[in-house]
Amino acid sequence: MLKFHRNLSPVPVPSMLALVLVTLAGCAQPAAPPVASVAVGPIPPGQARIWFYRDYEPYVSRATANVELNGAVAAYVSTDANASYRDVPPGHYHVAAQGLVAGQNQAKDIDLAPGQEVFAKVDSLRGWAPEGDLGGNIPEVFYITLVPAERARVTIAPYRFGGGG
Repeated sequence: MLKFHRNLSPVPVPSMLALVLVTLAGCAQPAAPPVASVAVGPIPPGQARIWFYRDYEPYVSRATANVELNGAVAAYVSTDANASYRDVPPGHYHVAAQGLVAGQNQAKDIDLAPGQEVFAKVDSLRGWAPEGDLGGNIPEVFYITLVPAERARVTIAPYRFGGGG
């Protein structure tokens, strides 16, 4: 089918549609590749590696968790199944995810040796609210869970790679 606009030459509708789709595709952000397809290098000599990830949780808040190492933000983890890592000097680390409400056992303390790799999963406790009226707001409560490497590697393989270094 051809469309005419005033005295302009005909432009086939499928061609015009293809042009619009190509233009829109150029505006879209490319999806990050899965972790399994990224060539993550070895842990640098004299360093340790901490992975941060969060499972896809469609029934909890889409709020991003700011994950801190010793009080400094090291990663941003959302519920869209992504994983990232940070290479850090060996030592003691307090790993915590910032939430709107502080609770017990939300953070983990770890001692990292050179070459060690750990996996810190961010969990969200949905539906939890302290006593009292919150005006209908349910606060976001995040917990850090240290997951064994064998299980974590399988879990994060299809997740989108959020970067590292």
